[in-house]
Amino acid sequence: MKTPAILVGALVVLQSLHAAPVMMPVIDGEWWTVAGDPNLDAHTDPKQQPVDFAVWPAEDGAWQLWSCIRGTKCGGKTRLFHRWEGRELMAPDWKPMGIAMEAKTELGETAGGLQAPHVVKIGGTYHMFYGDWENICAATSEDGKAFKRRVNADGKTGMFGEGQGNNTRDAMVIRIRDLWHCYYTAYPNRQGAVYCRTSKDTKTWSESKVVAFGGEAGTNAFSAECPFVVELSSGEFYLFRTQRYGQNAISRVYHSRDPQNFGVNDDTFLVGGLPVAAPELMLHKDQWYMASLLPSLKGIRIARMQWKVKEPK
Repeated sequence: MKTPAILVGALVVLQSLHAAPVMMPVIDGEWWTVAGDPNLDAHTDPKQQPVDFAVWPAEDGAWQLWSCIRGTKCGGKTRLFHRWEGRELMAPDWKPMGIAMEAKTELGETAGGLQAPHVVKIGGTYHMFYGDWENICAATSEDGKAFKRRVNADGKTGMFGEGQGNNTRDAMVIRIRDLWHCYYTAYPNRQGAVYCRTSKDTKTWSESKVVAFGGEAGTNAFSAECPFVVELSSGEFYLFRTQRYGQNAISRVYHSRDPQNFGVNDDTFLVGGLPVAAPELMLHKDQWYMASLLPSLKGIRIARMQWKVKEPK
């Protein structure tokens, strides 16, 4: 009767022998600045800062960058989206294209509350996921440049949130097997966590699950910002989670083989930290790149990166 247990144990050993090694992202070379502090005309404020952003190629191949600009004179929560366009991913100083989107209170969005765009192409349509200060919303585009909000049956854009006053934001969407996974952050009880919901069609979403919280990164309201998940190889998932912006920026990196568990009050999955804020990773022509905020919080930069095997402690 012990044979099944022996077989299970042997299977676990074989699986561990064939598991991919844990990797750590490493910046490979110098950063180049692609976006600076934009002119917002009447909304311009000397204290404004380009923060959470998205980078993607449009249908015509031109690279797009949309950033949430905070501290502007647009009113409300002071945030709006600005757009840049670049000829090539490796080119510096992309062309500012002006204000791309402002909050629409008539659709239930908080005045000046737009946060953290993220874009993924599904079939022939570009889908932008963004925060309106309380909810995650969506917009779509055929050319990857001009986006139209997706309005729900109730006349609002908000799809889901973690409760009024908890600042649901920083959505990132990735296809894992047969489901879309939306990772985002919020801070009920002023404790920031990374949440995940799943969907077959990006319109109807599951209930939320906390997938990362606490540990070395802390539990304050901003300890789980800008979640970004990469499936580096089949079944090997990496979560980037930001704790601090600016000169002392830090984002922690976690590895898991379960995309809905990167550690709750548990650093078992922690790989290490990087001195960057709001990182977004891109694989372009078989080369990995990372975009992040400038330490001055006055622009956005990109660098080549590579993955190296994590050295044992």
